[in-house]
Amino acid sequence: MIPTPSTSHVSFDRIYEPAEDSFLLLDTISSEEESAWLCRRFSKEIDQSPLFIVEAGTGSGVVLAFAAANPKEIFGRSDVLTLGTDVNRDACKATRQTVLRAVDDKRMGYPGEDGLFSRLDLMPGVDPGESGSVLEVENAETGKETHFLASMTTDLCAPLRARNVDVLFFNPPYVPTPDMPPLPPPSTADESSSMSKWEKFERDSYLLSLTYAGGLDGMETTNRLLDAIPEVLNPWRGVAYVLLCGQNKPEMVKERICDWGGGWTAEILGADNMQAGWERLVVLRICRDGPGAASPSTVTKG
Repeated sequence: MIPTPSTSHVSFDRIYEPAEDSFLLLDTISSEEESAWLCRRFSKEIDQSPLFIVEAGTGSGVVLAFAAANPKEIFGRSDVLTLGTDVNRDACKATRQTVLRAVDDKRMGYPGEDGLFSRLDLMPGVDPGESGSVLEVENAETGKETHFLASMTTDLCAPLRARNVDVLFFNPPYVPTPDMPPLPPPSTADESSSMSKWEKFERDSYLLSLTYAGGLDGMETTNRLLDAIPEVLNPWRGVAYVLLCGQNKPEMVKERICDWGGGWTAEILGADNMQAGWERLVVLRICRDGPGAASPSTVTKG
């Protein structure tokens, strides 16, 4: 069993604490069956370019850290680059710590085997900000290895270049709510020191609401992410894992994706594995397969 990355350094007053939904994502991608599927899809015999792995809405960073620290076990290769995004600046800081700690812990016990290549697939002019970081590990045979690129304060996949993401994770705010909290304005300053206790409580409550409030059918944020998938995923080998609850109507979401055409498919994973209180949780795997998918020779990366 692959250990869950530590989040003991994270304050959960403003950041989503890993729970059943987080653990279902970890269990799904590391299961024997799914890992075998991923190893086949990302075989170096098919495409030798390194994998670019993104988590949208990282929260504590536990999912991204899990993938960054264990790529050989999950994907069958170690040449992976990871990047996270979240609208909560505190979550971005936490993600950076979680990923760096997990990768370093794994490296100390299990030295990497493959060299990595640095690639930051962002729109020109986008700055990853102070939460951005590159973890470089010296390797006598392969030189520098780069596992973690940045944790960016941004909305979903907004700054990413088209058709570059190989693996996308999303554990969304999926609880149906009467309305949606507005996205926070861009900010680089920590204003908490000047706040009263009540103002801090209000701010913390607002930031936490961003992690669970999903609006109509719990799908308003998820729908925006789904709409972006055909644009951001690598059209040949890209795959997205999106967590859904029963009230999100997973079968209808699956049918909607299959109706995209062009070889897009969706499969519900983990249907019998996890309950979060009263709610059934599943993971939806989304990718292109069959005659509608591009081949590596026809993929042009922006």
